[in-house]
Amino acid sequence: MEAYLFVHFKEKRTPDGEQVYFGLSRDGFQWEAVNGGQPVLWAFYGDRGVRDHTIVRNHADGKYHIFATDLSLAYGMRGKYRNSWEQVSRNGSKCLAHWESDDLVHWTEQELVKLGDENFGCLWAPDVVYDRKNGEYVLHWSSSHADNGYGPKGIFCSRTRDFRQFTPPELFYREEEYGVIDSAIYEENGLYYMFLKHEGNPARIIELCADKVAGPYTRIERFDEKMQVLEEGKYEAPTAVRIEDGRWCLFLDYYGVPGAGQGYVPFVAPDLAGGEFERSDRLFSFPYGFKHGTILKISEEEYCRVRDFAWPQN
Repeated sequence: MEAYLFVHFKEKRTPDGEQVYFGLSRDGFQWEAVNGGQPVLWAFYGDRGVRDHTIVRNHADGKYHIFATDLSLAYGMRGKYRNSWEQVSRNGSKCLAHWESDDLVHWTEQELVKLGDENFGCLWAPDVVYDRKNGEYVLHWSSSHADNGYGPKGIFCSRTRDFRQFTPPELFYREEEYGVIDSAIYEENGLYYMFLKHEGNPARIIELCADKVAGPYTRIERFDEKMQVLEEGKYEAPTAVRIEDGRWCLFLDYYGVPGAGQGYVPFVAPDLAGGEFERSDRLFSFPYGFKHGTILKISEEEYCRVRDFAWPQN
């Protein structure tokens, strides 16, 4: 029997919100907080806060890895970034925060993995997909870049087999007129599906498909049609998981109101290919608003281990 681990942060104006939180579910629909809804890991380096988490299990050695944006708005927005998202985008961290574990409960100390250079804006919203053809993991993230005058943001990537050695970053996907951020890529029946936050025409989540991880990707128009019911410019951070009965659950992070009203909104579809996602709020339950994260399938044993562990209290 499968279970599910959701790694995320909270939308709070205090530093404890921008840390590592875990949520658990036995079915992908009903979610519970871990550690009483308190952080399970803290960021002590870089910006001393993390957002936009992803988690992956390395097939080769079974180790788990968490990557996240090295960014704290609670600490830095008023001072370092002068209350400007443009300052965040251009001058934010060139590193991703990283933790590693053998068992999901004992984690290494946070480290900063520098993948960007002076030509990159902030590296944010990392995610990972496994490239079966090449036996590599593709770590991808959003950035602005000097090569287009720090214009529309694009998706960049680096490849790795062990999460220690990374290839030089390269452009993965970008559009000429509008920025794209928050990439999430999944494989189904030998094809790869990428969800993105599109920053204009429409300012909504889009879905694309390719026959290999590197692309080229083409838009799934039916998904665009299904998303027309959503207000533009209010949803981001798509993340998805295939549950045991074969259906896909897609979560879109709603940020259209301030504070606690934000969090993931669920959609369900029989597959990724058709783009037929239906909003399904009544099927799901969250203890609070999970913010920008990803989901890892885990075993029942792992579920119990994470749920029952005596997490440190900070």
